Amino acid sequence: MVTLVRAPNPSPMTLTGTNSYVLDCGDGTALVIDPGPAIDRHVRALIETAETQHLRIARIALTHGHPDHALAAPLLAAATGAAIYAHPRSKVARDADLPLEAEFAAGRLALHVVDAPGHTFDHVIFYLPAERALFTGDTILGDGTTVIAPPGGAMRPYQQTLQRLANEFADARTIYGGHGPAVDDPQTKIADYIAHRALREAQVVTALRDGARTIPDLVRTIYSSQPHALWAAMARQILAHLLALEAEGRVAARPRAQPLSPEEYAMLNPDLEAILGPAEAAALAEEIGAEMRLESLDEYTLVC
Repeated sequence: MVTLVRAPNPSPMTLTGTNSYVLDCGDGTALVIDPGPAIDRHVRALIETAETQHLRIARIALTHGHPDHALAAPLLAAATGAAIYAHPRSKVARDADLPLEAEFAAGRLALHVVDAPGHTFDHVIFYLPAERALFTGDTILGDGTTVIAPPGGAMRPYQQTLQRLANEFADARTIYGGHGPAVDDPQTKIADYIAHRALREAQVVTALRDGARTIPDLVRTIYSSQPHALWAAMARQILAHLLALEAEGRVAARPRAQPLSPEEYAMLNPDLEAILGPAEAAALAEEIGAEMRLESLDEYTLVC
């Protein structure tokens, strides 16, 4: 049995909130996948959900270490005695590493752990064969698309992860994402995600055919219809595409002589606290790679 417990942290980036999942392990214990943000009432809701099913939370597994998915882990562990498991590359304090490309035993359940870099490099996806269910964290969401932001994420590994899901999990019947509703047609969703990234890259390449462009130029061209409040995240998406194309020799970058305008600086280095408040800002800063300050602009051109 899989039970969704949604965290009370809705925002433009987390949609209706972060999804935590309580799994009945079949032996009187429960596994929690992604305990969510450090909100006391959410931690209590997870414990109460397990208790209602006469279960004791014994294990906590993280899809990745972003704050809106992982910060509640030590709180839940302290309250229940549960052990915390995460990717070997995770910076999150844990009791043990997840076994990549192997089975993770949780009571009578056996989940396959897929190493799933892209959104972050410490990301995993869990596959539960008994339910034919994928727990995809922020790799695939129930609504919309996810952020791929350097330096914590990278576009080509992300696209390779999506293709792997399409190739290896054709029998999946449900996706439980890190945000949004469950997906009951996984192959269509995965195909849509693959097509979306290809479309965005084609838009970048098409824009560059008209001459040298900066990231703000490309954001204004490609995302003109989107709310300006989201442009900072979209700028990092563009950067991820450009870094991939540059590494492949398809795009060249050269420094632009003039300094950033105030508008450009605000787009590339947003004051997240002023926009969202301190709590939301801390989570979003890691999500969009805001620790990597962009103090100057490169101009990008196609390599003929």
